[in-house]
Parts: sequence; C-alpha cells; structure tokens
Amino acid sequence: MDAMDAIKVTYFQECDELLQDLEQGLLALEAGEGDGETINAVFRAVHSVKGGAGAFGFEALVAFAHVFETALDAMRSGKLEPDADAIKLMLRASDVLSDLVQAAKNDTSVDEARSAAMAAELEALTNGEAETAPDLAPVANADEPAADEWGFRPVRMEVDAPACPAPLAGWRLVMRPTAAMYAKGHDAAVLLRELARLAPLETKCDAAALPGFDELDPEAAYLVWDVRIPAHVEEAAIRDVFDFVGDDCPIELSREEWTIEAPAPAAGVEPEIDIGTLLARVIDPPAPPNAASTVGDDQQAANAKAAKGDAAATIRVNLERVDRLIDLVGELVINQAMLSQRVAESGLARSSNVAIGLDELEQLTREIQDSVMAIRAQPVKSVFQRMPRLVREIAGSTGKQVRLVTEGENTEVDKPVIERLSDPITHMLRNAIDHGLEAPEDRIAAGKGAEGTVRLAALHRSGRIVIEVSDDGRGINRPRVREIAVNKGLIPADAQFTDDEIDNLIFLPGFSTAATVSNISGRGVGMDVVKRSIQALGGRISISSQPGRGSTFTLSLPLTLAVLDGMVVTVGEHTFVAPLSAIVETLQPKRDEVRMLGPRSAVLAARGSHLPLIDIGVALGWRTQPIDPADGVALLVEAEGGARAAVVVDAIQGQRQVVIKSLEANYQRVDAVAAATILGDGRVALILDIDALVDSRRADRFETPLAQAS
Repeated sequence: MDAMDAIKVTYFQECDELLQDLEQGLLALEAGEGDGETINAVFRAVHSVKGGAGAFGFEALVAFAHVFETALDAMRSGKLEPDADAIKLMLRASDVLSDLVQAAKNDTSVDEARSAAMAAELEALTNGEAETAPDLAPVANADEPAADEWGFRPVRMEVDAPACPAPLAGWRLVMRPTAAMYAKGHDAAVLLRELARLAPLETKCDAAALPGFDELDPEAAYLVWDVRIPAHVEEAAIRDVFDFVGDDCPIELSREEWTIEAPAPAAGVEPEIDIGTLLARVIDPPAPPNAASTVGDDQQAANAKAAKGDAAATIRVNLERVDRLIDLVGELVINQAMLSQRVAESGLARSSNVAIGLDELEQLTREIQDSVMAIRAQPVKSVFQRMPRLVREIAGSTGKQVRLVTEGENTEVDKPVIERLSDPITHMLRNAIDHGLEAPEDRIAAGKGAEGTVRLAALHRSGRIVIEVSDDGRGINRPRVREIAVNKGLIPADAQFTDDEIDNLIFLPGFSTAATVSNISGRGVGMDVVKRSIQALGGRISISSQPGRGSTFTLSLPLTLAVLDGMVVTVGEHTFVAPLSAIVETLQPKRDEVRMLGPRSAVLAARGSHLPLIDIGVALGWRTQPIDPADGVALLVEAEGGARAAVVVDAIQGQRQVVIKSLEANYQRVDAVAAATILGDGRVALILDIDALVDSRRADRFETPLAQAS
C-alpha cells in the first residue's frame, strides 16, 4: 500500500465517524434537543467529508456535499429555519451522502438520478430562503504597490461609483488561527495568499492580543485576520481554501456592507499594522496594556495553553493484531490452569512458595486478560447508529409513521459480538415496523397517536448484554399465529400450547404472517434466522407481547466470546462447566425436600418455592435414570427470563476461568451445550447452556441429545 492509499484508508475511516456525527446531530435537531452548536457540528461534518473528497478527486461526492453544505450554512446563519420538514429532508440527504461515500470507497457506481433529485430538493430549500447580493467587480489599481516577501500587498478596489464611496455588499472573513494549526505546519500567510488569488482583498491584522517579548509564547497564536472579499467570489471557493486546516483555523464568513475607504481608527482601537510593525512590536514591546487588555491577554494565553494541552492520546491498530493478542492471552490462561493443576497434583502445600507464586500468576493473568478484552470492547453505538436510516426506509415503504428511540448506546461488548448483532437487530426492526405497528388510521381508531414508537435499548445484566427491541403496536395475534402454524403443517391441529409457546412459533422456519410477499417480509425467512444467529453467539431470545399494547423481543448475549468464569462440575465420568453468572447458589438437597411429579419428574423445595429438578446426565442422554438428588449437588440457576431451576450434578470441582472454544464451528450444534473449553489437565469440557436447560425441563424436549450426537 503506497502513501496515498494509506491516506485514503484513513479518510474513509474518518468519513464513517463524520457520517455518524452528521446523523446523530440531525436526529438531535429533529427531536428538538439541538442548538446552534449542533448545527455547526453537522455543518463541519459535511464540510470535512467534502474537503477530503476534493483531495482525492471524488467529483460526484464533492458536488453533492457542496449543495448539502450550502443548505446547512443557510441554516446555521439563520436564513433557513430548522423545522421538521427541513430536518427530514436533510436526513434523507445524509443517506445519499453516505451512499456516495461508500461508492467512492468501493469504486462502484451510484444512482445519479437519485443524487441529482436530492441535490435539487436541497437547492430549492436553500434558494427559498437565500438572499441575493449585488455583484461587485474588482478593478486592479494601476498604482498598486508591489508585493513584499510575504506575498501580500495593500489592495484597493474601484467601482463605478460617485466620488463619495457608497456602501457595497461583499464578504467579510474573520480567521482565527490556533496554535494547533501552526503545530501541523500550516501558515496563515499561505491561506491569505490563496485568498488573494480569488480576488483583490482588503486585509487587516488584529494584534491586540500580542504580548510583550518577555511574555511571548513561541508556540501560541495571537493574531486575528479580518479580510474583505468582493461579492462576486463564490462562498464555496472561499471555504475551499480552508479545507485542509478545518477546525484548526475557525472562520467567520458573512455578507456585509462595507466601503472602499477604511475609516480612520477610533481612539483606543488598534490601528492597521503590517508585518514589519508586528516584528518591531515584539522586539520593542509597548507600554503595559490597561486592565481590559490584560483580561484579553490572559484569555488568549489560556486558549493557547488549552490548544497545547494534553489530550487523550489514541492510536489506530489493525484489528488482526488485537485478535492475535486475545488468542495469545487465551493460551496463557490455559497454560496457567495446566500449571496450577500439575502443582496441585504434586501434593505441594498451599502455603509453599510455588503455590503462592502460582496464585499471583493467576491474578496477573486475569488482569492481563481483562485489560486486553477492554481494548477490543466497543459500544453498541456503532450498530445502533445504522438503524435510523433503516427505520426511515421501512417507514417510507409501508406508509407508516415511526419514531425510533435508542437507549444504552454506550453499553460495551466484545467487538466480534457487535459485528454479528447487526443482522438480527435489522430483522427484528423490520418485523416490528411491518408486523407490529399499525397503519396511522388504525392507530387513531384504536385511540393511539398516528406515530408509532420502536424502542431499541442495550444494557448489562448479570454479566451479559441484553438487547431489547419493543414497539407499541398491536401485539402478537395468537389465534392468527396458531392458525397459520397449523395450516403450514408446522404444528399438529390438536396440540395444546401456552401463550408463550404460541409466541415462539414465529421462530419456526417458514413461518410468516404476511399476506403477500414484499421486499420487507412474506417469504418466511427472518425470525428463525435471528434465533439461529443468537444461539450461535451463545445467546437466547425471548418474547413478551400484550395484545393491543405491543411486543418486546429480548436478546441475551455473552459480553465476550473469549473467556468465561464458570463452575467446573462432574456428571458420571464427564466434566462440564456451568457459567458462574447463571448460578444463584449451590446446596446439598435433602430427601424430604424432593417431591416426585410422575415417574421421571421431580421438584425441589428451596427458599420458599418449588423448583424443577433437572438431572444433567439424563438431560444430555448420558444415563436413562436420574440419580438420587441427595447423593449429588444441586446448582440453583436462573435463566435470562427469570425462570429458576435446580440442576443436579454428581460433584463440584471448583470455580475457574476458562477460554471459550466454539463447538458449532469445530463439531456441530448440540442442544443445552453453549461451547467447549480446555481444562488444566488438557481435557475438553463442555460449557452448559443454562437457559436451554431451564426452558427444556425434560430431556425428551431436546432434538439432539449429546449422547446421540457423539
């Protein structure tokens, strides 16, 4: 990869961040939570995208971004009101801008008609509010003095006007270079020279903040430039001069009426000075300023110090390197466990130096693992921010009014989990809008507002991440769901199901309640894919629905796919690991606490309630008859939905941090087993899926018992 390609990669990475900031700012304005700074931030995002695109010759992107930028500039200048219609138009424009960026990134074609139509809408919006300004044609002065070594010269512009100069409309540009701009090798003189190529200028330098020589900070920025530019120069041409300095040189650009002849400086006002005067002032400092000036100097010094202040340093690292580091830490955990196992088998006392050193090594290994996992952890914001556009598109296709509410965007989770969350969330949002929300007229008839609400939330719970997708629509029509399932042959006609079991029928392959096939739904593919995707991540999905009030889909996923704190247990001759986050407590059941329900089922009386007993050996097909609970150990576990059960095992070996290995990727999917791991003695142990065990209750509910699979 050559230098230009590397810069281009960085540009597109920054574009992703800028587009996210753009959409987030527009959504804040739509919700009435934005202010003038929000509009400025949105404008800067589009301007930065355009600036980089111009450097790489992406003409289509530059052209559209320029029109978009012009509309935003009218909004931030107060000429265009940020009302609901304008913000909705700009949200659609942000979608087009995103498509143009992706086309430039992938070197693919775009829908030019769509881009042109959107640009026309933006221009119509802008022109409806814009003001026309008279043209000003500059005429060079024949007696104009030569430029100095800095490339500047005093400039006068003449117009066909009476002897007494009349006010004329033109551009006023105030540029305030910062210390950061100079630190990056940029120069205000170069910027002024580029502006002078556009048209003759009148330039003033405000040096009021310039301190004496003994107080001068060589890395600070003290000068402010006030430039008058003729009106015939296009705004875009002026802003293009500052593309590569961005926020390091804030500018204020406005149309003003100004005269050809500069008035004499008023008393107490800093006069115009040239570069030589500035240098003389530094070498021979003036008398101490008055109190007001001192305040200004202190403020300038504080700003300069802030510009040089230490910021949170960040670096870009290839994800493959981070993944490699994660794998190495996993091997370190396995080897540490093996070493501890061998030392324990050797009979060394816990108080020996070797045992104490191993304990310290275990603690250090855990800290290293936590730190490395924190590097790869990312907020779900990157997934959530893709969804507003999806919601707008589906709402437009279905003719429904939809408002998306997001919560918990900063909830962090392992990056591999985030990468595989996008598709399931997309399917559920489509389902919520297409099937869950009613049409506006139906909502009004039902006493609801015409606009439906879809909520997307993320939170941490019991060492897992929980994603909720809910709507305030019609809820699940259970009689209709049952009827469709029977007609499609998915369930027997005489089967008895609870409400929860009927709700879960929508996860069956081939199930769909859509009457017609569309580009959104109707083919019977979607929710079954969601369920398989979540299960492949070691997660679970559940439904809660109330007719007429809406539905909530809840995804429960592990925070990481790399490590797990678990309880190592034995069942017969086999070793398993139960996730520690699902275990409430462990106890030794007494015979009088066990109540039989039929020939194979039993419950355990514990903590004032009766919990179903699940024998792991029977559930996984290792044995046909359960052991006497009094001869084993019961793990009181809680599933994601809050349901509890007592899982019976033969014995407990202890708690351990284990490295997760995918069983499905290396073997096949097995019910009630989430993954596998390698123990300290080198053996492979299976990690139990507690949610599946609690939901099944009986071994004959499993499709593929482990004993059959092996």
